[in-house]
Amino acid sequence: MQWFDSRTRYGVVSRTLHWGMALIFAWQFTGMAVKLIVGRAPLTAFLVGTHQPVGALLFLLMVVRLLWALVNWQHRPLYEAGTTGRLAFAGHLALYALMVIIPTLGLLRRYGEGEGFAPFGVPLFSARGTEISWMIQPAELLHQPLAWTFFVLILGHIAMVLVHRFHWRDDTLKKMA
Repeated sequence: MQWFDSRTRYGVVSRTLHWGMALIFAWQFTGMAVKLIVGRAPLTAFLVGTHQPVGALLFLLMVVRLLWALVNWQHRPLYEAGTTGRLAFAGHLALYALMVIIPTLGLLRRYGEGEGFAPFGVPLFSARGTEISWMIQPAELLHQPLAWTFFVLILGHIAMVLVHRFHWRDDTLKKMA
């Protein structure tokens, strides 16, 4: 079993983080889509009720993922040379940036609301009882639009995997699968 990344393939840790986070993001987007489509309903309440603690989990996993990527930086598969490789790098950079920014905005809003937050029973911060509007406003303005932008980038990421597999017929998917 290959734990660390190599020039030809991502290791088991990188692949587990990638696919595990993909499933968790699917859960998050499913909940928000149900909220938009169904409105107020028991299913919506359940899914939306998990959004904040699951978002905190995603933030933690993203920190682990970034640290793991730094540990493996010199060993990871290289991007193609030329424009395609630069675009792939830019797309991945945008995905990583949004995976940090979106939950950071959510946590900032939650802290600014003055309520305590203990996802899955783990206290991150205590209730203060007072709001801090400059913390709430950026999240109110940006969290949702950036999340849907992230969703579109994920769809583009999936589309490019399909292009690599079925049009260019290369082994890009095997690096992460």
